[in-house]
Amino acid sequence: MTQDVADMNFEQALLALEDIVHKLESGEAPLDESIALYERGNELRALCQQRLDTAKARIEAIVQGPDGSPTGTTTFGAG
Repeated sequence: MTQDVADMNFEQALLALEDIVHKLESGEAPLDESIALYERGNELRALCQQRLDTAKARIEAIVQGPDGSPTGTTTFGAG
């Protein structure tokens, strides 16, 4: 049974996405299955991006002082 994407944590979603990418790149899935895999992969990608954006916002909140001014520097890669 396939786990609902919304119930996955970041690591589970990333592993599932990596598995889908492998299957699609290998060409081992027929067309209809490939389309379904691509759709699920897109859902997983969106979930991972949302979780990363949430983590980034939390980190930014941690490095800001009570008045909103930065208390340190944090560099994030281009997304």
